Order: sequence, then C-alpha cells, then structure tokens
Amino acid sequence: MSKSLLIISRQAPWSGPGAREALDIVLAGGAFDLPVGLLFLDDGVFQLQAGQHASAVQQKDITANLKALPMFGIEELYACGHSLEQRGVQADNPDVQSLASGADIAALIDRYDQVITI
Repeated sequence: MSKSLLIISRQAPWSGPGAREALDIVLAGGAFDLPVGLLFLDDGVFQLQAGQHASAVQQKDITANLKALPMFGIEELYACGHSLEQRGVQADNPDVQSLASGADIAALIDRYDQVITI
C-alpha cells in the first residue's frame, strides 16, 4: 500500500526555487502513482494567478507545470481561502478547491500520511 503525500507550497513563484521544487515533487509523486495532494498556502497562492511574467525576475515560468498536474493524476489541489483573500488573489484554476477555515486545512493535513512544506 502506497503512502499518501501532501505538499504545502508556501512560496511565491518569483521568490526563489521553492515553488518550482514543490511542483517537481508533486509531479514526481504523480509519475509513480503516489496519491499526492497540493495545498497553496500563504504567498504560495500567488502561483495560481494568471499572467505571470517570470522572465521579468529571471525565473522560469511554472504555469506549464501547473497545467500538467492532471496529466500526472494530480487532482487534489487546494488553496487556503484566507491566503487568497488576504493577498487579493483570484485562483484562475477551476480545479483548485478553496478551503475556508483553519479547521478545513487541519482536516486535509490529517488525511495524508506524509506532509512536506516548502
């Protein structure tokens, strides 16, 4: 029986390699049929905004990686509703479920065997 894995991505896409590393872990887990979920929290919700101009800050665009998640069987996508609201971000991905409360996030974390925060 494979263990489930939740990745919590807390970094903005332009703040360094953390956002890309989180996506790489999620994609690798999906490639090996590991049950994987991805939670965007804090500044990580900025990854969900359309119109990223990664080259302006000398970063690679992660939009293609986000769009590829369903092809790797990654369908458990979540965003912290408070983080979205606090930063004025609209999640442009209809597959991302917004979690309204800290209790919802805690329940999500409890569903997974392993949790990695990046």
